[in-house]
Amino acid sequence: MNGPAQSPDDGYERPGGQARIPGPRGAADDLDPGHAPRPLPLSLPQTPPAPPTPPPSHAVLKSLLGAWALAACSAEETRAVEDHLTECAPCAEEALRLRDAVGLLHPEETLDLKPLLRSRVLEDCLGKRPARIPVPAWASPYDTETARLDALLQDFGDSEWHTPVRLKWFEEERRRSQRTTVAGVIGHLLTVDGLIATALGLDDPLGSEAPPGGPTVRTEYFWGASSYPTTRQVREPWREQGHTLVRTVSFAGRGVAELAVDYGGFALPLGDAFLERAFECWVHAWDIADAVDYPYEPPSGPHLHRMIDLAARLLPGALAQRRRAGLAAPARGLVAAGAPGRTLHLENEGAGGGGWDIALDSPGAKPSVERTVAEIALDGIEFCQLAAGHISPEDAAVGQHGDREAIRDVLFAAASLSRL
Repeated sequence: MNGPAQSPDDGYERPGGQARIPGPRGAADDLDPGHAPRPLPLSLPQTPPAPPTPPPSHAVLKSLLGAWALAACSAEETRAVEDHLTECAPCAEEALRLRDAVGLLHPEETLDLKPLLRSRVLEDCLGKRPARIPVPAWASPYDTETARLDALLQDFGDSEWHTPVRLKWFEEERRRSQRTTVAGVIGHLLTVDGLIATALGLDDPLGSEAPPGGPTVRTEYFWGASSYPTTRQVREPWREQGHTLVRTVSFAGRGVAELAVDYGGFALPLGDAFLERAFECWVHAWDIADAVDYPYEPPSGPHLHRMIDLAARLLPGALAQRRRAGLAAPARGLVAAGAPGRTLHLENEGAGGGGWDIALDSPGAKPSVERTVAEIALDGIEFCQLAAGHISPEDAAVGQHGDREAIRDVLFAAASLSRL
């Protein structure tokens, strides 16, 4: 098959000649008929490679050890230093010493979750998808504090569960205490939470043989029911009972908050009883953490405010009870229920703080700004310690102004709120 005739410069093999790569062709109007296109060279000249950079000297690498220990070297410097450490024993020893020293410069960070993390996560989740059956606001502090205490107990070994714990409270005019263990404290919380369980129609954790009475009688019965010390096995029934209580009131509806809970010598509405149990759970978690030398944070500000508010609302009744027992000064005058009477202003500072007006002459009297005879101010956490019986009224750091007798009576009434 014959093809078209080849031109002299078409780049094909010729008899007796060599193949040649044709050069680029110009546009039709740029071609010069008198000159053939200039061919491209077969290869372009190459730049010779740069000589390799010599490694840093021993003195330079040694000077970089401090920066390497602080993780402040560049990637190239880090590779050079670490390559050098595999060959130079003195520098390797110095590097280890520097790395250990750097470790001392950084404070140890706890692996524990932040106390408010659970609340923030739940708040964020509920903001995106509200709960179909929400936990009542008055039960939320109890739900949170039992969860925080359970997190503290999670990694306890047998030795920690038998660590001695001293429970403290204030009775009449002096402080009292009771020695138990971490397991004994959880047993105490289990038995007193059982008062709420029975009020809701749930099973009593002490069973059918539970003695009538309040927290002290029930706790002493639980502690003496077995000849063996309480062990870590108490954690599961305590935690399960807490879950059941929260779940039950969440499904019960609004009216359940007014249900009376019998504490033996007195009764509280269910909403206040949950706040009281949250307060005691936090206080005893603090006792446990102190016994095992572990830090423990106070409740969140909103929950702490609810607990302080409960204590402030209970003060007029506690003051009247001490007055009947002859432990407080008599009332200055009879006040009809709902009428304004002498008042003390209580100011709590810090997270969860606020101001409360306390009726002095009768629990049924109405506090009155115009009839305020005294003012006291103290930190909210210290007020809680006073109400828990952990510090005495004389030891509380209180700013005070006005009627000294009224101030003393209110401080002692706050301490009398505590019990075993």
